[in-house]
Amino acid sequence: MQERSLDGVGAPSRVAAAGEGIGQDELALAARNHGLPLEAMRYEVTPAGLHYVLVHYDIPDTLTEVESDTWRLTVHGHLRLPLRLGLRELRALPAVTRRVTMECAGNGRARLSPRPVSQPWLVEAVGTADWTGVPLRTVLAEAGVAADAVEAVFTGADHGVERGVEQDYRRSLPLPVDADVLLAHTMNGSPLPPQHGYPLRLVVPGWYGMAHVKWLRDIELVDAPFRGFQQAVAYRYRQSPEDPGEPVTRIAPRALLIPPGFPDFMSRTRVVHPGPVRLRGRAWSGYGAVVRVEFSADGGRGWADAELLPRGAHPYAWQGWHADWTATPGSHTLLVRATDGSGRTQPLEQPWNRGGFGNNLVQSVPVVCC
Repeated sequence: MQERSLDGVGAPSRVAAAGEGIGQDELALAARNHGLPLEAMRYEVTPAGLHYVLVHYDIPDTLTEVESDTWRLTVHGHLRLPLRLGLRELRALPAVTRRVTMECAGNGRARLSPRPVSQPWLVEAVGTADWTGVPLRTVLAEAGVAADAVEAVFTGADHGVERGVEQDYRRSLPLPVDADVLLAHTMNGSPLPPQHGYPLRLVVPGWYGMAHVKWLRDIELVDAPFRGFQQAVAYRYRQSPEDPGEPVTRIAPRALLIPPGFPDFMSRTRVVHPGPVRLRGRAWSGYGAVVRVEFSADGGRGWADAELLPRGAHPYAWQGWHADWTATPGSHTLLVRATDGSGRTQPLEQPWNRGGFGNNLVQSVPVVCC
């Protein structure tokens, strides 16, 4: 459908006032969307139920359509041969599997000051899965991309209102698309769960989660850059409402620590006993391999290199790391930071923008040793 404005529904984006706590609207978002329990980073591949979830509007009711074999993916626009593909046809095409770490563009938003008011992520909006499907290039090659096509626009079945605009969730990618972009129908060896886009979703390795359109139902090739809401209004790095901003694309480098020891229920403060402690975690970047992970046990005054494990056969997946720390009685603040092969590294001060996007400020884990 075409986007349209709805008077009196929704509100423009805003930044929380000084001292303003998280409101019921943000709490409602947090109850709908869940992050990865950080201890689940022990799994190389995140179980589907522990992988982070962000649903913009509603999980669509597509199950009945698929069971009655009426669901179709429509491919049209500036191409030679329009296509309408059922799920059986897509599953019959040669499939590949990609292990991909996916992170929400708003991960870390709740730690910003002043805080952009939206889904209040801390650092847990991430997960790594094995996605199986058809390379998008395969389908586009069958359709025959026209010479004047410049972008592919992807439409999901989720429908709602944001900032007064009624819309389907729509995003675009420039042409030609990367070879590893998938039309995924399988997650970790099973059909996509409803919250992860059943029956079909886009997977764009290395890009933040907003690009991985779920409940995919339509692909349109267009001859001009797409200017839809989720592309031209949302998901931009802006410093002010008037700033046109730069588009949010690839994932900035990040390292996370699996919190050591055991937690206090309410504060999540970690408790460890004196002596040797093996610290473990994961690191990733959408710009290539992570080449260095450092940790600090004194709040950033001193740093030491961790041992970084290679990515192996999975260039789009997170990398494991570990380091040894001797805990002494008292309070400590553990920090970790990653640097990738492009020279990008995590900042020690917040990279602020109005949407709270791409905030890869170093993780801080308070620990009490006793």
